[in-house]
Amino acid sequence: MKRRKVIIMGAAGRDFHNFNIFFKDNEDYEVVAFTATQIPNIADRKYPSELAGKLYPNGIPTYDEKELAELIKSNKVDEVVFSYSDVSHEYVMHKASDIQAAGASFVIMGAEQTMLKSKVPVIAVCAVRTGCGKSAATRRICQILKEIGKKFVVVRHPMPYGDLVKQRVQRFETYEDLALHDCTIEEMEEYEPHIEQGTVVYAGVDYEAVLRKAESEADAIIWDGGNNDLPFFKPDIHITLVDPHRPGHEVTFYPGESNLILANIIIITKEETAKVENINKVRSNIKKTNPKASVIDASLRITVEDTESIKDCRVLAVEDGPTVTHGGMTYGAAVMAAREYGASILVDPRPFAVGSIKETFKKHPGIDNLLPAMGYGQKQILELEETINQTECDTVIIGTPIDLSRRIKINKPIVRAKYELQEISKPGLRDIITGLVKTN
Repeated sequence: MKRRKVIIMGAAGRDFHNFNIFFKDNEDYEVVAFTATQIPNIADRKYPSELAGKLYPNGIPTYDEKELAELIKSNKVDEVVFSYSDVSHEYVMHKASDIQAAGASFVIMGAEQTMLKSKVPVIAVCAVRTGCGKSAATRRICQILKEIGKKFVVVRHPMPYGDLVKQRVQRFETYEDLALHDCTIEEMEEYEPHIEQGTVVYAGVDYEAVLRKAESEADAIIWDGGNNDLPFFKPDIHITLVDPHRPGHEVTFYPGESNLILANIIIITKEETAKVENINKVRSNIKKTNPKASVIDASLRITVEDTESIKDCRVLAVEDGPTVTHGGMTYGAAVMAAREYGASILVDPRPFAVGSIKETFKKHPGIDNLLPAMGYGQKQILELEETINQTECDTVIIGTPIDLSRRIKINKPIVRAKYELQEISKPGLRDIITGLVKTN
């Protein structure tokens, strides 16, 4: 039988996982290419032969998604598999229309088709949008499991932006491991908070191999999700975060709505700063979509150590990059801290932006007086550093999950805005998780 020709649309994460779990060594299909979007500097490279399997001795090329229609026609492609996250339902169907018009079928793989089964219990932390507070929720769950004596590790959704062969399986336990794996800012934002908490983190490209390594040293695994993607491992407990600062997004973004439907536990975060009517709208959508789920009300409490460096000062708010770019948030922890502690002005960094940072502002015109901490490679990290140092301000508030000064040199006073999840309602996470862990 003739092999069906396939292109996988992605952003260096879910796309590789879908290939590994379904298409690798599958003689019914020929994956002719990956296409790349969302993440800079990942087009024009190959998925290496060392990871691609026996059917792809030369590896698989990656092209910019802008070339998709031409690739479909020139390669006589049968199917295009949509494999990235945190996009609106409308966006997904626009892509489907483009693909159908170019002559191929549009495919989205099912959750069950792409989830690996673990030998140990899995708690998955997912969300309906980027920037709901997954990292804080994961840290809270780690704390609970430590208190009840569970031996566990965290497995993080992939961010393979470097040498994919070297990144096949990664283990992070110390700060030195971050340097060893040449981590970008985006990676450090996810791994460093766990290291600070004394938690081992796994990540990589080949999640079958990652899972088996993680199982070898843990009684339980916490899946720390990325964007609003589905978990790669079949969860025993599926936790989904929703954000009342973006009411309605829980049922209008892909695949976040799937996470909402699949959840055992739904956490409404940021309630302390959200409007009551928005909380009620989110709660109503939960009731319509997944009425059987346990719902927890929670806050993301923001703290800073040096409030005097903010009061009456001109501040530059540096926020988590994905949250304010494809996540669509117009503020984060740094902006909230500036407002709460009396900054005189939020400085606009756009006149001082250079290189890819300037391009980020052009691509995302909704970003206002804040700076996304973009850091997908060394060149971009240096451009971020130059932008911060050129910005005319008194204080830099860092709202990312990491101490950014460990990675770049900043020539101004720095204040970190940290945030932790706190449950408001009862029963809380500890009560629910303890009961479910015993059941499983």
